[in-house]
Amino acid sequence: HCNFEFDLCGWKQDENDDFDWNIRTVSTIKMGTGPATDHTLQEPSGHYIFIKSSFLQLPGQKARISSPVLSRRNKNCKVCGGGILFYYHMYGAHIGSLIVYQRTMAKHEKILLNLTGNQGNFWQRKALILAGDGNEDFQVVFEGIAGKGPKDGIALDDLTFSREC
Repeated sequence: HCNFEFDLCGWKQDENDDFDWNIRTVSTIKMGTGPATDHTLQEPSGHYIFIKSSFLQLPGQKARISSPVLSRRNKNCKVCGGGILFYYHMYGAHIGSLIVYQRTMAKHEKILLNLTGNQGNFWQRKALILAGDGNEDFQVVFEGIAGKGPKDGIALDDLTFSREC
């Protein structure tokens, strides 16, 4: 489980992307379209990770962050349909996209979720099943794609893998 209150808890910024996910609190964001609070504490002082479309990022540029490696050798994760639960906030007129991948160690990526555009001004809960064939270890990757609006951003909080995994 990661609530980003202290650090990235083993989640790593990808090196082959255009910019990074950043840990934020509401107080670090100038008036924009980000969330009013984090999800964990429901307070402005709480932390989450965030990407913001800005003049520094061109529309279509990507920020990727990947989970610690999960083992496929864990039979329960394969059999029970282990998964990941997380909360996202995507609000703004020109929001980009959030894509979630399952990536094997051989870098094969399977899309688990693809959201584009305004999803509402509130935290939304999403649970994804981690599908699996074979015994190859894997990671979950969150990719945020910058939109056209300079204030519009994508936030993630409370990323939790099911106990089976």
